[in-house]
Amino acid sequence: MPAKTAPSPQADGHAATAVLQVAERLHAMEPEWVVFFREVLGVEGIVRRTFSDADALMRFECSPQYARIREMLDGLRSRQHDRQAQRESQRVITVRMPKSLHETLKSEAEQRQVSVNTLCISKLMQLLEQRVSTDLVDEPAGT
Repeated sequence: MPAKTAPSPQADGHAATAVLQVAERLHAMEPEWVVFFREVLGVEGIVRRTFSDADALMRFECSPQYARIREMLDGLRSRQHDRQAQRESQRVITVRMPKSLHETLKSEAEQRQVSVNTLCISKLMQLLEQRVSTDLVDEPAGT
């Protein structure tokens, strides 16, 4: 049985370049930084699939290609931070409801392909809009 030989530095270089190209294409789509991390550097990302043994992964992490990927990740994180700073601050509320209602909302959210949170906010906004339009109809003219 032949001994397992380490991949040549040239093979590692080609793989590193290929991984960097994938990362650059994803980065160009301006994803959330978490998506970029998961797809590129995450446990099941392109880096770990390409450099599956510890030595190859360690060599890649010392490469200029890896440094560039980290720069891209840092850029996405800082852009997201800037966008969050421009947004209105958010508050959290907890709503207690019967399990059956929660399951119904969860099912509807899945059908609409939105989060339960987004669905609930939408429903609250609809309720408020209905109430405002009802209040406007009920008001006497000239008030």
